[in-house]
Amino acid sequence: MVAKQEDFNPQKLPAEFVKLYNGTEGSVSVFASPARINIIGEHIDYNGGKVFPTAIDKYLYVAIRKREDTAVIYQDLKFPGLYKFDINDNFTYKKENDYANYLNGILSILKSRGCTFPCGFEVLMVSNVPPAGGISSSSALECGFAYAVSELFNFAISRKDIALIGQQSEHDFMNVNCGIMDQYIIATGKKDTAELLDCAKIEHEYVPLVLGDYRFVVMNTKKKRQLADSKYNERRSQCEQGLAELQKAATDLPDGGLRKNTRDLEALCELTVPQFAACETVLTDPVIQKRVRHCVTENGRVLEAVSALKAGNLNRLGELLRASHESLKTDYEVTGIELDTLAAAANVQDGCIGARMTGAGFGGCAIALVHKDKISTFIDAVQKKYTKAIGHDAGFFACTSGDGVHRIK
Repeated sequence: MVAKQEDFNPQKLPAEFVKLYNGTEGSVSVFASPARINIIGEHIDYNGGKVFPTAIDKYLYVAIRKREDTAVIYQDLKFPGLYKFDINDNFTYKKENDYANYLNGILSILKSRGCTFPCGFEVLMVSNVPPAGGISSSSALECGFAYAVSELFNFAISRKDIALIGQQSEHDFMNVNCGIMDQYIIATGKKDTAELLDCAKIEHEYVPLVLGDYRFVVMNTKKKRQLADSKYNERRSQCEQGLAELQKAATDLPDGGLRKNTRDLEALCELTVPQFAACETVLTDPVIQKRVRHCVTENGRVLEAVSALKAGNLNRLGELLRASHESLKTDYEVTGIELDTLAAAANVQDGCIGARMTGAGFGGCAIALVHKDKISTFIDAVQKKYTKAIGHDAGFFACTSGDGVHRIK
């Protein structure tokens, strides 16, 4: 039904819906849910830090219509199979339900919050978001579906709550202990902006994303991130150890930050870079010291990146992207040969301001900020270097900012 992932036109979705479910196109509602990239701010969301994501112009589309009975039916244009349930079911995770688990998780959370469904509904989805590419295809699915259901049944759920419902579904239904960033930017994003998101307070500031002649290029290693989960837990534990050691040391801190003494720290990212320099010798384990250094300096880079964008200084933003990758490689040690190869190849290309890994690491994606007239030659050159070093191709696409979840029909 779809020749290429990028080729599907969402305006055709109601016609495809009617082919499967009958009825009229006018009775079908269609919603769009974006993917996202995190411009900078990696592995600090769970350390009280700030992150800087943007929604991008790659969308998952959800077509939906009420039924006269209580059946709930899911179909997808690119994935064969029909999943049928009843809205009165007590939804539980079942491996054989595949992507339907994400949708049933949302329904489970909505019902637990007191939402009542007078009838069932039918869904047809299609996505232009590359799956398993590290740009949050699963969160796009969760938030797009939650928003569509809320609009269909007039639940009037806020965008912030759409994000929280998506996260709660991951935690309680999918058993994935994710942060809030992905769902939040997908639910609340606005075109031509990025969001400075305080993950501890769940508050955000929109920052104009004015890139001029430059575009972000997403570079997918096409490596499954087998180590990501175990190493993620290990890094969280190391950060918790570093925080505990700093609290125990009760070291006075110079002015400039939220805290005056390390005993009062509630999160590593409350430290400024000068404050960390004044107390880093407390951390006698060099590995723990490196982990904490990354958290503090990365949080500082996020704030600098926001200032650079507000000032229109793209060159400074590029420098910060490169520094972020180096910190993730050297201090946090979550990159790996594939991501390092992409970043190194990208950073020497004509027209590239800066590149870094994005996401959990150990595979997944990197991003590069590239002049629009150089994108084709950039991709060819980086692909050649990557394939020679790694033995298989990477995936590439250019993108611009996009809107958060929204109705298109």
